[in-house]
Amino acid sequence: MERLWAGWRSEYIGRATSAPPGEGECVFCSILQSGASDEDTHIVWRHPGGLAVAILNAYPYGSGHLMLVPVRHVATPEDLTAEEAPALWGGVTQAVVALKAAYQPDGLNLGANLGRAAGAGVPGHFHLHVLPRWAGDTNFMTTVAETRVLPEPLDTSAVKIRRSWPA
Repeated sequence: MERLWAGWRSEYIGRATSAPPGEGECVFCSILQSGASDEDTHIVWRHPGGLAVAILNAYPYGSGHLMLVPVRHVATPEDLTAEEAPALWGGVTQAVVALKAAYQPDGLNLGANLGRAAGAGVPGHFHLHVLPRWAGDTNFMTTVAETRVLPEPLDTSAVKIRRSWPA
């Protein structure tokens, strides 16, 4: 059996398993507090009231894989304030519109992984995934090689989505 190199996975696995749940630095908070530009951090949208952002997943399942994140560090949906919840869900709606316009997918996945046991890579900071899907986009690469092939870099995805984000 041949192996395909997917070196980016080792960084992800190391970070996901190195700190016990609830410990370690939050990647979302680090990005949001970094002072780096949205282009450098791959943030494609900010809620006008500063309550939520849409950011490209650094380890995407496919091109255009977005995460909608409340700016405040909260672990679960029930921790959102009455202002944060509609800001986040409004961002999800806009993300759906933007991804449909940017990629013309056959469908979309929308979901959340609540807790490490559910697959959350960042279990302490609630976030929602929105990603475009196409008929046949699950193929032998994922099944056999445990690798995903991404046809475009994150910078290109960010430009496409920003251009398509509803005003």
